[in-house]
Amino acid sequence: MAFPTAVNNQITDSVTQANVQVLAATPAVAMANLYQATAQAMANAAHNATMAQQQTNIMAQAATTVGVALLYSLNTASTARAIKSTFA
Repeated sequence: MAFPTAVNNQITDSVTQANVQVLAATPAVAMANLYQATAQAMANAAHNATMAQQQTNIMAQAATTVGVALLYSLNTASTARAIKSTFA
């Protein structure tokens, strides 16, 4: 205690110790918050990368399906045209 007061010494010491405990815990809490925020950001980045890969795979599959359908339709149209010109 810094100087004598009219307040009970035990109360003064208790308040002082509580303040010191808060000050001592501050760096640990700040680091814990930093680690938590960093972990959340990394998890979001991993999730976004996974979602981007899934969407790319869906788009590739759709493009392949459309390409194959186009190839089949061209082949059918060519065959129909060849048959028509043969028998016409």
